[in-house]
Amino acid sequence: MADPSSTGGLTLFSPYKMGKFNLSHRVVLAPMTRNRALNELPQPAMAEYYSQRSTPGGFLISEGTSPSDQSSGFAHVPGIYTDEQVEAWKKVVDAVHAKGAIIFCQLWHVGRASHQVFQPGGGSPISSTSNPISKKWQVQLPDGSYDAHPEPRRLETHEIPLIVEQYRQAALNAIRAGFDGVEIHSAHGYLIDQFLKDGINDRTDEYGGSLANRCKFLIQIVEAVVEALGADRVAVRISPAIDFYDATDSDPIGLGLAVIERLNKLQHNIGSKLAYLHVTQPRLTTILTLAPAELDGDREAQFMRTLREAYEGAFMASGGFTRELGMETVSSGEADLVSYGRDFISNPDLVLRFKLNAPLNKYNRETFYTHDPVVGYTDYPFLNIES
Repeated sequence: MADPSSTGGLTLFSPYKMGKFNLSHRVVLAPMTRNRALNELPQPAMAEYYSQRSTPGGFLISEGTSPSDQSSGFAHVPGIYTDEQVEAWKKVVDAVHAKGAIIFCQLWHVGRASHQVFQPGGGSPISSTSNPISKKWQVQLPDGSYDAHPEPRRLETHEIPLIVEQYRQAALNAIRAGFDGVEIHSAHGYLIDQFLKDGINDRTDEYGGSLANRCKFLIQIVEAVVEALGADRVAVRISPAIDFYDATDSDPIGLGLAVIERLNKLQHNIGSKLAYLHVTQPRLTTILTLAPAELDGDREAQFMRTLREAYEGAFMASGGFTRELGMETVSSGEADLVSYGRDFISNPDLVLRFKLNAPLNKYNRETFYTHDPVVGYTDYPFLNIES
């Protein structure tokens, strides 16, 4: 990582060399589900949406994209496991590249956070466990109604390499579609996180129990994708302290450091760094297991600082950042890049607005997950420079 003491003067608008990619600024479009990919196919509106949010030398991460026909748990999210999907994505990626921006595809398997209606033949979702997500969380069905998450089917040990292969093939498909790389979504209670977190993973085989075993699935996926694409086209997202979909862990900081230790080792072994590590900052609902002596200031900041200092590579932070917090985070060296979600939804020209410190459009939550190709998607206004 960069020495925080040497980062004085850096801002969100300072250029950054992310491996082979030269970024003109550090404001990243976060991966966000938008439910506009009708029948799992990227649509023309998606090309406009991503193009609107592209800037020369800017970096974008796609919405979560399914690596297989088992991996979705939401209506109208895109896939990247068929030739038709690859061809449809090409138009989106080309629109981003036409603006001079760089885009990674986020590979996203939801695991047990699904429902039979989204599964081939109406089968059960797969997971590390056979325990369902609690009724605190519900799944939205294609007709707009809600239901409890069903009991998942625990993956057999011999099936796991097949899932790893699905990620590898999806990553290759992403490159065929023109993406510059992939982000492996290992966060927020989805499939890989269901292996990482001891509040979910109750396996007794080589993928359960110890920290090393629980990290094994993720590392096997990363190794397979790195071998296929090269490390500089591969990134990982984790959220050790986020409890979405009951994804709790008894030692979030220990889990985060265990993942980072293995990613660092992988980088040393291959002699090349991953594109970046993307970490979602913890929420107040999660109790962090930092020792009292380590609680120097805000617990969330200390948590992120600990992971940042441990990881040997580009570090991206996300989770409720404002312009001011992003500036402070980059200036202090606590992150190289900051990803923005909701503010980017309602402000396609967010980078310009941040540069000018201009007012932001307010977002409308009610249109986050609708299927309308315009309303709440591509119709948010750009800044009127003259005014």
